[in-house]
Amino acid sequence: GSSGINAEYGLVCSTQFTAKKKKSFGDVQDKAVLDLGAGCGILSIGSVLLGAGSVTSVELDSDAIQDLQNNIKEFEIDNIDIIEGDVNSAVLRPNFKFDTVLMNPPFGTKKNEGIDMKFLEAALSAITSSGAVYSFHKTSTRDFILNKFQSRGLSVEVIAEMKFKIPNMYKHHKKKEVLVNVDFIRISGKSAAKGS
Repeated sequence: GSSGINAEYGLVCSTQFTAKKKKSFGDVQDKAVLDLGAGCGILSIGSVLLGAGSVTSVELDSDAIQDLQNNIKEFEIDNIDIIEGDVNSAVLRPNFKFDTVLMNPPFGTKKNEGIDMKFLEAALSAITSSGAVYSFHKTSTRDFILNKFQSRGLSVEVIAEMKFKIPNMYKHHKKKEVLVNVDFIRISGKSAAKGS
């Protein structure tokens, strides 16, 4: 049912995706996981269900946090910490590094251009040297992301391709929802880029 979330966060909650995530299980089980821009907590709760040791959810929007808290209660989960703050709040714990970041960052639009890169930079600064970042990005930005991070000696792989239904933001389009091609990407240091 709809939980009255505003359109932007409805995005995360109504996002329909299926991905073969076999590869990522080893990066979640018993690990310290960070969910940046957690929204209503789909990835946070998914991580707990996959056996994460602990999950930290960072979210700015208070309505989304309310939904996240309700969802945590619903699933009777006790190992998710919520930090109310923006993407830079990941650095609130400078002495603590996460094993894995899982996130569905906002897609950069004209209004918030480059925000997806801010999320990736914050995620990369929050992980251990052997950690990994899993993130959803528009397929149209794939080459840019591959070039940017591979040139820094990081390992970048597209694990899955999918289509997201997102609310239409443009007045001149007649459709209520648009399908966007999305990549599920894993970024890690060379040390973490051993075969599966």
